[in-house]
Order: sequence, then structure tokens, then C-alpha cells
Amino acid sequence: MNFQLDTFKQIGEGLRQEIEAAGKVVRLERGETPFDYDEALEHFFIFLSGKIKFFQMNLESGKEQTVYLMGRGDMYDTVVLLDGKPHELMSEVLETGEALRLPIGKVREWMYKYPIFGEIILKYVAAQVRHVEELATDLTLLDTRERLLKLIVRNLEQSENRGKNMLEGLSHAEIAKLIGTVRHVVDRHIKQLKEEGILEAGRRKIALKSMEKLQEQLNQILY
Repeated sequence: MNFQLDTFKQIGEGLRQEIEAAGKVVRLERGETPFDYDEALEHFFIFLSGKIKFFQMNLESGKEQTVYLMGRGDMYDTVVLLDGKPHELMSEVLETGEALRLPIGKVREWMYKYPIFGEIILKYVAAQVRHVEELATDLTLLDTRERLLKLIVRNLEQSENRGKNMLEGLSHAEIAKLIGTVRHVVDRHIKQLKEEGILEAGRRKIALKSMEKLQEQLNQILY
């Protein structure tokens, strides 16, 4: 089993063997919605590859807000893991990948049996709390252009840790759902940022052209 994730490199051979014995690698196909109500109550997932979005939707208007965009090294569902209650998030696989599926009861057991593992989980939960807090603040206080700039910067920082650009391959419609807007607004902002020499953008690909200009824009938001 390929469980070579930097996050878990310090867990020790004993726990690693338990994880490999209890876990099963499952394939997540693009377009699937594999994390239903019962699945999250019974299993815990550590993503090995691919991209998965978790979102909320207004069923009347059809408007979506992506809460988490997850990939290699991410975990689901830490909320159910800690409180044992259903967590009503919708999901969709955006890029085919694999996940390590574990019995959620075993994961709870390991958190107490192996303190280093419990620390890893709690630090990850803290990072998720910070992410949701920042998302709520940005949706309230920043305009859509500012939210897009922050998303690009945050993605650059995370890409260094993941070794992968999480925005690459996403449509402008999916990027819009990450910042609480609609596709044509993202189209307009990306066109402007290209004209300003900040971004290079093509079909489903955004690349940074000038870090200096991007930092100038970001400083105007933060300061």
C-alpha cells in the first residue's frame, strides 16, 4: 500500500502496520459523489491523489459554495470523527484519484492509543477551522477580485506542500464556487489580471506571471 504521505511520516512502524492492515485503497472516479450520509459515519478517508470538492447547495436557486477543495494528504470527515454526528456536505470528484478508506472506529481508537496520530488529526482539524473562518470573513469583507487574488496566493503556498497546483484543470465555474461568485465574474477578473501582466491563463490553466505585481495587489487588500 502506497501510504507515503509527509503528514504521517512520524507515526511509527507499529501504527503504520495497523493502518495498512485495516485500510483499503479505493478509486475515486471523476464525476462520482462517493461520500454519502452513511459512508461518512462508517469510514474515514485519507486522500492519496485526485481532487474532490465538498460543497453546500441551495436546491431552490442552484447556487453552490465550495467549502473544501481536497487532494493528496487531506482527510474526510474529521467532523464526524470527533462528534459522531452526520455532516451534511455534498461532494463531487473533480479529478480521478485514490483514497485510503479506514474504519472510523479504528481511527478514533488510534487517536488515543498513539498520541502522535491524535496530534496530527487535531492539527488538521485546526487548519480546517482556520480555513472556514477565513472563507466566512472573505465572503463578508472582500469583493470578488480580492477573493480571487487571495485564492491564487493561498494556492501557491499550498502547492509547495502538496507538490501540485490544485487550481490547475479547474473550470472558471469551479473557481467561482470557491470564492462565492459566478463564472462570468471570474472570467472578467482573470481577463483583467492577464491584461495587467499578473497572470497567464489558458483553457483550465492559471499560471502566475508576476509575483511582484500580485504582491502589490495583495498588499492593497491587507494593508
